[in-house]
Amino acid sequence: MMLWLILFILLAFLTFSAFVGYKMVKPPRFVGDWTPRDLGYDYEDVTIETRDGLKLSGWWIPNGDKTVIPLHGYTRSRWDEVYMRQTIEFLLNEGYSVLVFDFRAHGKSEGNYTTVGEKELIDVISAIDWLKKHHPENAEKIGLVGFSMGAVVTIRALAEDERIACGVADSPPIYLDKTGARGLKYFANLPEWLYHFVKPFTKLFTGGKELNMVEYAHRVKKPLLLIAGEKDPLVRPEEVREFYERNKKVNPNVELWVTDAPHVRTLKLHPEEWKARVEDFLSRHL
Repeated sequence: MMLWLILFILLAFLTFSAFVGYKMVKPPRFVGDWTPRDLGYDYEDVTIETRDGLKLSGWWIPNGDKTVIPLHGYTRSRWDEVYMRQTIEFLLNEGYSVLVFDFRAHGKSEGNYTTVGEKELIDVISAIDWLKKHHPENAEKIGLVGFSMGAVVTIRALAEDERIACGVADSPPIYLDKTGARGLKYFANLPEWLYHFVKPFTKLFTGGKELNMVEYAHRVKKPLLLIAGEKDPLVRPEEVREFYERNKKVNPNVELWVTDAPHVRTLKLHPEEWKARVEDFLSRHL
């Protein structure tokens, strides 16, 4: 009887871990109703086909010969109003064209699961493919501005795609296991230790590979602005600082700005300083 009880408890625990893992890699889709026209700009609805066969939904907003691609975070989309709408408006007001899309399994894009930065690199590379094909005159100078998961992809893309000139990474998770464990507590009020049991199921569902962002500290040699917040419950500023210290050994154009903000909230709390710093960075390197 005791053995059956132990087996039942074990099975229930594994089932719960699998359920949590499934919910982590299949977040609810966030879709809004505003468009760039509400910001005063004409735009085009676009479909970007990824190199692995998915269709991503996005907007093309022509506005200048240089293009910046804003990249949203986990569970969000281009409609996010905490940082995406403000970033899009800021970039347009500064005279940049903007290509913005929903990552796979987010917003209106295809895809069953998110890999929180691993396969999402394919999405960015495919978006640049689309831009090069359809608007080559706007693709000579390309910059990225990424938030959280989008910041992870920004860092990876700077190392992987020579067509990108520079990138801004706001609140980038460096140790994804630590951020994932903190995320269980932050998003679901579950104990951080549960992540070690949940993680295998997330990899099983998605087929995603494990990321080691620290290795990119030796690979990124293009201009990179890192932004970290002292009150961030998901990404410790010292982790971003560690990446910065490693990267500056090989990259003279890496910068670090540490603020008093929570996760991806520097733009909301310090909008004018965020815009001034990002515009200065983009104007120098893009």
